[in-house]
Amino acid sequence: MDDFTRSWTALREAVAGLSDEDFARPSGCAGWLVRDLVCHLVIDAQDVLITLATPVGTPPTRDAASYWEVAGAPPTGDDPLDALTVRLAAAYEDPGLLKFHLDDVGAAAGRAAVLATPGLAVGTRGEVLAVGDYLCAYVLEWTLHHLDLVARLGGAPRPPAESLAAARELLERIAGAPFPAELSDTDALLVGTGRRAPSAEEQALLSATAARFPLWLG
Repeated sequence: MDDFTRSWTALREAVAGLSDEDFARPSGCAGWLVRDLVCHLVIDAQDVLITLATPVGTPPTRDAASYWEVAGAPPTGDDPLDALTVRLAAAYEDPGLLKFHLDDVGAAAGRAAVLATPGLAVGTRGEVLAVGDYLCAYVLEWTLHHLDLVARLGGAPRPPAESLAAARELLERIAGAPFPAELSDTDALLVGTGRRAPSAEEQALLSATAARFPLWLG
């Protein structure tokens, strides 16, 4: 719960500190502006609220690591939901409205997470997870998107060190092996998810491990 709250609070505060001009800059998500990413965060917050309000009376079918689907290629932008997100983001026009919507829905999602019972089974995407595992999965989501948010914004605050470490730990579980200790948490997350190509030195380090990379998460 603490990792979820820490990562989500930091991400929302980073969005709140953006200037109107920042919303028109590229994000770290290929093909998305910052405004598109923030709109995606609104949709994510809605998903958190819906999932936490959807208890299921059957055992979990996934945990925090297996919640993630690993694709064989990066997203192309052709997914209908991706296209809808871009159109919806443009419809806000005033960045202040988008900020307000994220703050409003995001605060509610944060409160719902704090109040949720970790062992309760909830349903999402046709699967069942314990609340604790579901929120753990979202620490990776929030931390990666925080890195995406600030990728082209030099002065914006970065994710907390604790969030980076927790996200790396989960990504290593998904990869099936730890990333080299020589990689910082940020570099492990960026290279491990294909957000940045590895340098020659990083490639050599990664080639000596059993970890799969890059992992295109969905």
